[in-house]
Amino acid sequence: MPLMTSKRRAVRFTRAWPRAAGLIVLLALIACANGSRAADVVTVSAAVSLTESMEAMARAYAAAGGGTVRFNFAASNVLSRQIVSGAPVDLFVSADESQMDVAARAGAIDAGTRVRLLGNRLAILTRSGAPAVPDARALLAPGIQRIAIGDAAAVPAGVYARQYLERIGIWTAIQPRLVPVSSVRAALAAVDNGSADAAFTYATDASAARRARVALVISGSDAPSIVYPAAIVTAAANRAGAERLLAFLRGERAAAIFASAGFLPLSGSGH
Repeated sequence: MPLMTSKRRAVRFTRAWPRAAGLIVLLALIACANGSRAADVVTVSAAVSLTESMEAMARAYAAAGGGTVRFNFAASNVLSRQIVSGAPVDLFVSADESQMDVAARAGAIDAGTRVRLLGNRLAILTRSGAPAVPDARALLAPGIQRIAIGDAAAVPAGVYARQYLERIGIWTAIQPRLVPVSSVRAALAAVDNGSADAAFTYATDASAARRARVALVISGSDAPSIVYPAAIVTAAANRAGAERLLAFLRGERAAAIFASAGFLPLSGSGH
């Protein structure tokens, strides 16, 4: 009787083993597939002003069979510090050349891949009910007391704004009214929620405003030259994916997406 029981158990084990082995193989294949998909993901650190456009671009890239793009959006000065400190990023898109230079000086980007990707324009947004701003000097009017601006020593939009205000000669006069914030989107939020009377943003940020309105888009010879450079990070885990994505960013499909948001695609490369 014990012998019979052992045989039956052996038969049951033998019959069950192929199913168990198949399950193990299946799980291994799933794990490999998941690993392959993870390897196809490109991680991009991009200026926060690019949020909506980059997300639309990523959808178009995926639809074209390009794979998955994962984003880290923040002020460019924050992103450059993260990359220099070793953040796991494949591609960096900055809102100005200076923050890309920070990464370049640290050897954190591959200088040979650096391109001038996009242009933009500086804008002044005002809260509902604020006085008209026909030109930047109107920001000195009594009805405008709080003006949100990205940190003029670090945040690209703030740096651009300071350059412009210095050129037209009102930087010193306007400083007591300036409210420094952490990013261009923080400046937008301040004027949008009414805690600031006006804000310096990019023209492309207007589409993300809920209540604020565009009072003025800066143009003319005093307007800052706004350039968004892009480069592959030296320590990129997915170098091949980053190369493909950068090529897509410079192509016609991406150019159309950026143009629809008000960005100015640039054809030149280098810096």
